[in-house]
Amino acid sequence: MGGRKRHISVDCLGMLLGVLVTSANVQDRDACMPLLEQLRQLHRKITLVWADGGYAGRLDDFAREHLALALTIVKRPDDSTGFTVLPRRWCVERTLAWLIHCRRLVRDYERLPVTSEAMVMWSMTVLMGRRLARRQPPSPG
Repeated sequence: MGGRKRHISVDCLGMLLGVLVTSANVQDRDACMPLLEQLRQLHRKITLVWADGGYAGRLDDFAREHLALALTIVKRPDDSTGFTVLPRRWCVERTLAWLIHCRRLVRDYERLPVTSEAMVMWSMTVLMGRRLARRQPPSPG
């Protein structure tokens, strides 16, 4: 079995804005184009997108010309060695870590990519619902 890749777009808080599941042999840059189109259709007010260094290349021109999005590539400094914290990159990584807490997403049990996308959306819905349902401490006064 070839495997799958989950491509997600999130806001600054790590809340899911869009998801695209592809086979593992699809390059990140190629999968990002339909994801950015989906993002543009669902969220018209977004104008700036941060992306990982793996998305560098012709994607910047595509985002600017076809979608009117400003794409900022977050690259690792050339002089760094070992682990380096990169700005805004942690937002997506944190969301993926939250999603892995859902047992159904640890392995890819789904046959169709659309079903996998639905499971990611459902898992994020459950996560956000639990956060909203948390008991709030009483306000002073």
